[in-house]
Amino acid sequence: MDFDDTWHPATHPSGAVLPAVIALSEAFPQKKKISGLDLLLAFNVGIEVQGRLLRFSNEARNIPKRFHPPTVVGTMGSAAACAKLLALDQAKCKNALAIAASYAGAPLANAATQTKPLHIGNAAKHGLEAACLASQDLQGNKQILDMESGMGAFYTDYSPQSLPTLQSYAWLLDQQDVAIKRFPAHLGTHWVADAASSARRKLVESSDHVLPLDKIEKVIVKVPEVKYVNRPNPNSEHEARHSFQFVACSALLDGSMSVQSFASENIHRPALRELLCKTQLEHPADNKPSFESLYCEVTVVLRDGNTISDRCDTFYGHWRKPLEKEDLEKKFQSNASEVLPPEATEGIIETVYNLEKVKDCSILSMFLSGQSARALSEKLRLL
Repeated sequence: MDFDDTWHPATHPSGAVLPAVIALSEAFPQKKKISGLDLLLAFNVGIEVQGRLLRFSNEARNIPKRFHPPTVVGTMGSAAACAKLLALDQAKCKNALAIAASYAGAPLANAATQTKPLHIGNAAKHGLEAACLASQDLQGNKQILDMESGMGAFYTDYSPQSLPTLQSYAWLLDQQDVAIKRFPAHLGTHWVADAASSARRKLVESSDHVLPLDKIEKVIVKVPEVKYVNRPNPNSEHEARHSFQFVACSALLDGSMSVQSFASENIHRPALRELLCKTQLEHPADNKPSFESLYCEVTVVLRDGNTISDRCDTFYGHWRKPLEKEDLEKKFQSNASEVLPPEATEGIIETVYNLEKVKDCSILSMFLSGQSARALSEKLRLL
């Protein structure tokens, strides 16, 4: 659905790691319980490896052009997380990463198609498989992280550096949080949605709270140049999720974005199609394609010559402006309600908030399978 968390340098860090470590934790024998703290540490190792690899490249700091980042660093992060959970020694950890590198990489050309969600699933799967193969003594090139023909194959300016000692080591997640999306679309469109929604509020104030569609001459959207999110005429939900133009027009019409914004009836409604025809993108030289610094400005030019503008520098959900706990829970509850009963959903929330104290993290898997809190009450043991 394109609902993943997003980081800087650009990738979706959690989706490649969390499914892998949860699946692996389920495979351990009953007598070898994996605690919530074990799971958290493995997860953080997987996130850390992704962030460190991305920081070895300046190219990786911008919105990608060639490879979809989760298929590169996500595969490596999954392997590292699973290697940690398996307690592999240093040699086997190196082999796990070497094996994972041979699974890594998928072209960005499949963005805005049904295949894109497969990328992050494969990253989780292949990282887990790489760690399991390494545990069985399969070997790879232990220098793969340092080589131009290794990880350097994915980034033209890849330049690995020595990491700090453990005594002075700082976790990247302590330095920068992730962005959480409020609606399922490319992260760059979230700046567009907030700017367009604000512009709409100004427009309807002077038009009896109805968008004066017939009075709009054109809509100008100033964003960075990101070719795969420049889609003036999206025809599917996947294309709409990767369209600056669609999100600008949808937010102008409705005042906000949601999962339902990408339903077929909303994508093809006549009012939206009319507004799309009036919409054009501009790419100011100072608007760089980086999730750390990009902005969006939406200007509505009216037929009488008046203009209404608004600009978004940091959308609600960005790491500089994180979602409130209540909104984060509402997002999870809304998504989970499609497949889980309310009792299981609330059980997941409670377990996650107390994960460091959970002695046996299999309870999380059981809630995820839809089992009720009543049936699991005896398994929940908090310190």
